[in-house]
Amino acid sequence: MNFRPVGGPGDWIALLRIDRPVGYWLLLWPTLWGLLAASGGHPDFRHFIIFVFGVLLMRSAGCVINDFADREFDPHVERTRDRPVAAGRIAPGAALAGFVLMLLLALLLVAQLSPLVIGLAVIGALLAALYPFLKRYTHFPQAWLGMAFGWGAVMAWAAETGSVLDSPVPWLLFFANVMWSLCYDTAYALADREDDLHIGVKSTAIWFGERAVPAIIAMGLACMLLLGLVAWLQHSLWVWAGWFAAVLLQLALSMRLYRQGEAEGFAFFLRSHRVGLLYMLGFLLQGLFG
Repeated sequence: MNFRPVGGPGDWIALLRIDRPVGYWLLLWPTLWGLLAASGGHPDFRHFIIFVFGVLLMRSAGCVINDFADREFDPHVERTRDRPVAAGRIAPGAALAGFVLMLLLALLLVAQLSPLVIGLAVIGALLAALYPFLKRYTHFPQAWLGMAFGWGAVMAWAAETGSVLDSPVPWLLFFANVMWSLCYDTAYALADREDDLHIGVKSTAIWFGERAVPAIIAMGLACMLLLGLVAWLQHSLWVWAGWFAAVLLQLALSMRLYRQGEAEGFAFFLRSHRVGLLYMLGFLLQGLFG
């Protein structure tokens, strides 16, 4: 496989999406939900470091394999045609080598944890690696993205408690994140809908069609309901406070999307991570103040 050209620093910053941090937040918040919920807001510091660095590696690895998988599609989409692999500044072989390197580094991190978490990490790596290819076969790749991002909450819970069967909380967080991803990533996909239809790529934005905006709002509310169940199971006023703040922001974003229509989709996506941040802060305050 051709490894030339390998690109410069700016090309790799763009490929890894370091200059677009929203993806890091969208993966980090659910992971911290699981870590903080499992520990009552007092996670093992070593686990915290491992999972934060794991998020940084896996989000960028996901971007690399996404651009590798979409290298034939991206030149035909206005928003993505200048991405380094699509534009020929980084060769597909070099991108794939970068993906493998990041997976190996993530494996070194997770190898410090229990066999259960290592096994879960293998599943998580498969979820991340397969996601970019699903848009060829299903209109719901956004649901798979939600599983890949939500798996961090399950892994974090397992690291803190040694099990994923001792409570419904990690699975509620997992399915909440599936709904959340369907919500914000459908909004994101609205911008590419016409190009995706032209090149034959599938998405929830295409599947919902004219119903996309109400579907986005409904999926966001479903996520909030699942997170509310977790707050109820946590028996903490601080977690309830974080949930309430998250609900208010989700409702505000939804009302703006409803008024502005599909043109607001990308802005809705960019702001959505703040909902996850507010919910995470409830768990953090639980740990600080009991």
